[in-house]
Amino acid sequence: MFRVFALLCCILLTSGLSVHGHAADKSVLDHVLERGVLRVGFDTFVPWAMKDKNGEYIGFEVDVARRLAEDMGVKVEFVPTKWSGIIPALLTGKFDIIIGGMGILPSRNLKVNFSTPYEFSGMSMVASATAAPGLSSLADFNKGDVTLAVKTGATSVAAAKKHMPLATLRMFDDEAQALQEVLNGRAHAMVASAPFPEHQAARNPKALYLPLGGKTFTKEPIGFAIRKGDVDFLNYVNNWVLVVESDGWLAERYAYWFTTVDWESKIK
Repeated sequence: MFRVFALLCCILLTSGLSVHGHAADKSVLDHVLERGVLRVGFDTFVPWAMKDKNGEYIGFEVDVARRLAEDMGVKVEFVPTKWSGIIPALLTGKFDIIIGGMGILPSRNLKVNFSTPYEFSGMSMVASATAAPGLSSLADFNKGDVTLAVKTGATSVAAAKKHMPLATLRMFDDEAQALQEVLNGRAHAMVASAPFPEHQAARNPKALYLPLGGKTFTKEPIGFAIRKGDVDFLNYVNNWVLVVESDGWLAERYAYWFTTVDWESKIK
């Protein structure tokens, strides 16, 4: 009986140490504050993140990362990482957070925790002002006499088939060729991932327009990715998104980077 009692005491003691030891582990948030630097993993993709003429990173995600670090009272360190290895790099501690236009997917959520969405990506359209005047809805383009230009093999193909199955699809090797078909009036509109259509309409305001008012017709939530098990850090970034979304800052930065090309002079 004494041995059994002693064994039970050892098990309880070990369990208690494990629980207390786990509770004593610091959040990444604590490490960031002590270090004074937030390390951000990302990959370059216009206009999310790119280099300007001086070699500095600019873009929507760069603005978001800088504002997040500023509100934490720390500096930001950008860690460019190939997209194919960005989640493994986060898990091994190469950086503290992924801020890189990462879509929230169940398969990714098995490996990382995602914040509340701070933006949404999706499919958009840009139409010919002469070939498709007045068309303003998916239903307007879902007709047999409507031709849509898309990039071969892109997700825009599946999106067009699903939402406008009656339209005729014309495939092209790249987005530039598809766009030219619309500019020449041989296609009524082009389907592509935002913000490509928005940027083209801004560059060609007389020839092109946004039939859906600049809105996407599919939605993919975008969130910060952090390592699992860090409740404090997740709570902080979720509340941060709530605050900057409520005060209109996120919408303002999105409008600048995704609906205008005012920033192009910084990279050309």
